[in-house]
Amino acid sequence: MSENPDPDELLTIGEMSSRTGVAASALRFYEELGLIASVRTSGNQRRYARHMLRRVSLVTVAKRLGIPLSDVQHAFASVPLDRMPSHAEWQHASRDWKKQLEERRRGLERLESELTGCIGCGCLSMKACALLNPDDALAATGTGPRRLEHDENRHAASSEQ
Repeated sequence: MSENPDPDELLTIGEMSSRTGVAASALRFYEELGLIASVRTSGNQRRYARHMLRRVSLVTVAKRLGIPLSDVQHAFASVPLDRMPSHAEWQHASRDWKKQLEERRRGLERLESELTGCIGCGCLSMKACALLNPDDALAATGTGPRRLEHDENRHAASSEQ
């Protein structure tokens, strides 16, 4: 292997799988989702440009962190599939994705805080909890995790201003 491999060098699905540790079936699925792309040989075999290794690696890390593939799709939306992305294109996508990840982190921190408070009170019932939701007042505001959704909407609105 040369020191500076050609980023457009074509790799078989087996080579991609071996190099990334991702099953060939998963690579085909990622392709269906538009996360990666391949070209076809005259024999209809998939070939992946070497620069797809970065995309597959990022998908792998995102999955390990519990990030939905739909979020990865959104993050990759501005990164071209048909050629090696420029440094600037990756930086742009990175900045956008970082904002999403920061929002996710804040949501997890709020959840951790709420769980710590609820578990600490000992009642183990959000519905009956006199401290966090007296008389189940939040039921009148709608279904679901009202306090967390309200906090997320408030933070989203303040960050848009």
